[in-house]
Amino acid sequence: MLIFAVRLILEDKGKMLFLRQTKRNGGRYSLVGGNVETHEFAREALAREAKEEASIHVDPLDLSLVHVLHRHKLKKDETLLVLYFKASKFHGEPESLEPKKFQDVAWFPIEKLPDEVSKPTLHVLKCIREGVIYSEFPSRSAVLAFWEQFGNQWTKFTDF
Repeated sequence: MLIFAVRLILEDKGKMLFLRQTKRNGGRYSLVGGNVETHEFAREALAREAKEEASIHVDPLDLSLVHVLHRHKLKKDETLLVLYFKASKFHGEPESLEPKKFQDVAWFPIEKLPDEVSKPTLHVLKCIREGVIYSEFPSRSAVLAFWEQFGNQWTKFTDF
Protein backbone atom coordinates (compact mmCIF):
# COMPACT_ATOMS: atom_id res chain seq x y z
CA MET A 1 0.00 0.00 0.00
CA LEU A 2 1.29 3.47 -0.91
CA ILE A 3 0.78 6.23 1.64
CA PHE A 4 1.16 9.90 0.72
CA ALA A 5 2.41 11.90 3.72
CA VAL A 6 3.80 15.32 4.65
CA ARG A 7 6.15 16.60 7.36
CA LEU A 8 6.95 20.08 8.67
CA ILE A 9 10.44 21.50 9.15
CA LEU A 10 9.87 24.32 11.62
CA GLU A 11 12.84 26.36 12.79
CA ASP A 12 12.93 29.32 15.15
CA LYS A 13 15.96 31.04 16.67
CA GLY A 14 18.34 28.23 15.68
CA LYS A 15 16.08 25.50 17.06
CA MET A 16 13.84 22.92 15.40
CA LEU A 17 10.45 21.73 16.62
CA PHE A 18 9.80 18.06 17.38
CA LEU A 19 6.94 16.04 18.81
CA ARG A 20 7.79 13.32 21.32
CA GLN A 21 5.85 10.17 20.56
CA THR A 22 4.23 8.31 23.43
CA LYS A 23 6.03 5.13 24.48
CA ARG A 24 3.25 3.11 22.84
CA ASN A 25 4.05 4.84 19.53
CA GLY A 26 7.82 4.38 19.77
CA GLY A 27 8.88 7.14 22.17
CA ARG A 28 11.00 8.90 19.54
CA TYR A 29 11.09 12.53 18.48
CA SER A 30 9.47 13.12 15.11
CA LEU A 31 8.31 16.03 13.01
CA VAL A 32 4.81 17.45 12.84
CA GLY A 33 2.90 15.90 9.95
CA GLY A 34 0.61 13.17 8.75
CA ASN A 35 -1.13 11.67 5.76
CA VAL A 36 -2.64 13.59 2.88
CA GLU A 37 -6.35 12.91 2.59
CA THR A 38 -8.05 12.27 -0.74
CA HIS A 39 -9.52 15.76 -1.14
CA GLU A 40 -6.36 17.65 -0.08
CA PHE A 41 -3.24 19.04 -1.66
CA ALA A 42 -0.02 18.36 0.23
CA ARG A 43 0.51 21.86 1.67
CA GLU A 44 -3.12 22.07 2.79
CA ALA A 45 -2.77 18.71 4.54
CA LEU A 46 0.34 19.89 6.35
CA ALA A 47 -1.33 23.10 7.51
CA ARG A 48 -4.22 20.98 8.86
CA GLU A 49 -1.89 18.51 10.57
CA ALA A 50 0.18 21.31 12.17
CA LYS A 51 -2.97 22.78 13.69
CA GLU A 52 -4.41 19.40 14.78
CA GLU A 53 -1.22 17.97 16.25
CA ALA A 54 0.62 20.97 17.66
CA SER A 55 -1.62 24.07 17.65
CA ILE A 56 0.58 25.71 15.02
CA HIS A 57 -0.91 27.84 12.27
CA VAL A 58 0.90 27.90 8.93
CA ASP A 59 -0.34 29.26 5.64
CA PRO A 60 0.05 26.66 2.88
CA LEU A 61 1.56 29.38 0.68
CA ASP A 62 4.35 29.84 3.27
CA LEU A 63 5.49 26.22 2.90
CA SER A 64 8.41 25.37 0.58
CA LEU A 65 9.29 21.84 -0.49
CA VAL A 66 12.77 20.89 0.76
CA HIS A 67 12.86 17.10 0.43
CA VAL A 68 11.04 14.04 -0.93
CA LEU A 69 11.50 10.71 0.85
CA HIS A 70 10.54 7.34 -0.62
CA ARG A 71 10.28 5.14 2.45
CA HIS A 72 9.58 1.50 3.09
CA LYS A 73 8.21 0.41 6.47
CA LEU A 74 9.19 -3.19 5.98
CA LYS A 75 7.60 -4.77 9.05
CA LYS A 76 4.27 -3.07 8.28
CA ASP A 77 4.51 -3.73 4.52
CA GLU A 78 3.88 -0.05 3.81
CA THR A 79 5.46 2.26 1.28
CA LEU A 80 5.39 6.00 1.90
CA LEU A 81 6.04 8.98 -0.29
CA VAL A 82 6.76 11.80 2.18
CA LEU A 83 7.07 15.46 1.22
CA TYR A 84 9.02 17.65 3.67
CA PHE A 85 8.15 21.34 3.71
CA LYS A 86 9.86 24.19 5.52
CA ALA A 87 7.67 26.98 6.90
CA SER A 88 8.85 30.53 6.33
CA LYS A 89 6.59 31.71 9.15
CA PHE A 90 4.11 30.36 11.67
CA HIS A 91 1.81 31.48 14.48
CA GLY A 92 0.93 29.87 17.77
CA GLU A 93 2.63 28.35 20.77
CA PRO A 94 3.35 24.67 20.01
CA GLU A 95 1.73 22.10 22.27
CA SER A 96 0.73 18.48 21.92
CA LEU A 97 -2.96 18.30 21.03
CA GLU A 98 -2.98 14.53 20.44
CA PRO A 99 -1.83 13.09 23.79
CA LYS A 100 -2.50 9.50 22.73
CA LYS A 101 0.13 9.90 19.98
CA PHE A 102 2.48 12.59 21.31
CA GLN A 103 3.38 13.26 24.92
CA ASP A 104 4.90 16.69 24.35
CA VAL A 105 6.70 19.12 22.04
CA ALA A 106 10.31 20.23 22.24
CA TRP A 107 12.64 22.68 20.53
CA PHE A 108 16.22 21.45 19.99
CA PRO A 109 19.28 23.24 18.63
CA ILE A 110 19.65 22.20 15.00
CA GLU A 111 23.27 21.18 15.53
CA LYS A 112 22.59 19.25 18.78
CA LEU A 113 19.66 16.92 18.26
CA PRO A 114 18.97 14.22 20.86
CA ASP A 115 19.66 10.54 20.20
CA GLU A 116 15.93 9.83 20.37
CA VAL A 117 15.19 11.54 17.02
CA SER A 118 13.84 8.89 14.65
CA LYS A 119 16.29 7.43 12.12
CA PRO A 120 14.25 8.44 9.06
CA THR A 121 14.05 12.02 10.38
CA LEU A 122 17.82 12.14 10.95
CA HIS A 123 18.34 10.74 7.45
CA VAL A 124 16.14 13.45 5.91
CA LEU A 125 17.72 16.28 7.90
CA LYS A 126 21.17 15.16 6.74
CA CYS A 127 19.96 15.10 3.13
CA ILE A 128 18.50 18.59 3.46
CA ARG A 129 21.79 19.92 4.88
CA GLU A 130 23.60 18.39 1.89
CA GLY A 131 21.14 19.85 -0.61
CA VAL A 132 19.75 16.45 -1.64
CA ILE A 133 16.11 16.84 -2.73
CA TYR A 134 15.20 13.10 -3.03
CA SER A 135 16.22 10.07 -0.99
CA GLU A 136 15.19 6.54 -0.12
CA PHE A 137 15.02 4.95 3.33
CA PRO A 138 16.10 2.37 4.20
CA SER A 139 18.66 1.72 1.49
CA ARG A 140 17.64 -0.27 -1.56
CA SER A 141 19.92 -3.12 -0.52
CA ALA A 142 18.25 -3.32 2.90
CA VAL A 143 14.80 -3.48 1.30
CA LEU A 144 15.86 -6.23 -1.12
CA ALA A 145 17.53 -8.23 1.66
CA PHE A 146 14.35 -8.02 3.73
CA TRP A 147 12.10 -9.23 0.91
CA GLU A 148 14.50 -11.92 -0.33
CA GLN A 149 13.99 -13.79 2.90
CA PHE A 150 10.43 -14.48 1.67
CA GLY A 151 11.41 -16.01 -1.64
CA ASN A 152 13.17 -15.66 -4.95
CA GLN A 153 10.43 -13.56 -6.57
CA TRP A 154 12.28 -10.43 -5.36
CA THR A 155 15.71 -11.31 -6.76
CA LYS A 156 14.72 -10.15 -10.25
CA PHE A 157 15.00 -6.56 -8.96
CA THR A 158 18.69 -6.82 -8.00
CA ASP A 159 19.96 -5.98 -11.51
CA PHE A 160 19.06 -2.26 -11.32
